[in-house]
Amino acid sequence: MSKIAFLFPGQGSQYVGMGKDLYEQNRQAREIFEQADSIVGIPLSRICFEGPEEELKQTKNTQPAIFLHSIVLSKLYRGQPAAMAAGHSLGEYSALMYAGALSFEDALKLVRLRGELMQRAGIEQPGTMAAVVGLEPSVVGEVCCEAWPTGIVQAANFNSPGQIVISGSVAGVRKAMELAKARGAKMVKELPVSGAFHSPLMEVAKTGLKAALEKTSIRDAGIPVYANVTAKPVQKAEGIRDLLYQQLTSPVRWEETVSNMSADGATTFVEIGPGKVLQGLVRRIRGDVETRGIEKLADIAS
Repeated sequence: MSKIAFLFPGQGSQYVGMGKDLYEQNRQAREIFEQADSIVGIPLSRICFEGPEEELKQTKNTQPAIFLHSIVLSKLYRGQPAAMAAGHSLGEYSALMYAGALSFEDALKLVRLRGELMQRAGIEQPGTMAAVVGLEPSVVGEVCCEAWPTGIVQAANFNSPGQIVISGSVAGVRKAMELAKARGAKMVKELPVSGAFHSPLMEVAKTGLKAALEKTSIRDAGIPVYANVTAKPVQKAEGIRDLLYQQLTSPVRWEETVSNMSADGATTFVEIGPGKVLQGLVRRIRGDVETRGIEKLADIAS
């Protein structure tokens, strides 16, 4: 039997109105949304359904909102269960909850705290991110090294062949953007983000996250979850705890993750949550696998 891999999206996939059809047409979904509101003590459902966009775009709200949408969909899904899972950045928490390593309440609290800590870090240590298209990882690494004397900058997301996101201080990233263009990048574009995610500027967020992770009950995962930090499967609770801590300041090795999942037998990749970003990345990484998305109630029924 072909193996299915579930993929869970991260920040940037959100949009006002996500999950509204689930809430309005399915009683189980409605109960989960209402439970989430009471757990985090904010009207998370309303922010998902009605926005306004500026409120949804705040990292402290974006992260639990995307997590919630993904988890509701995964709970309603009745098809062939996943043999393995992975999530992009924030999505790793969704993958771990699906795999049974975290309870819904604990995962949601962690994701909300992570969003708050990252948002605060973005204010205390202002930074930015930029997409670089058309350069090899080694060249992007050289560009970041050359730019480092101007300001902190490193590769943050190895998303797909020729698509890498860099992250760091505004001066460092902009210097690296200049250098990348000079080295022949097809496209270099600064991203509309609230902080330098997956860079050393997130170090200030790690203390609070570490304390929360140490207090959270984490179980061994029921299926392999491929970690952003290593691109390799992890199931043991202590390994999961450490990798979630490291993830805040480490690059997301997404291209390797998808390649490793494919090598381990995944033939169908299903993105669970808002948007189609991960499906597009998978197609660029492995053109020989099936990809689809589950985003609305109609996708679950089909």
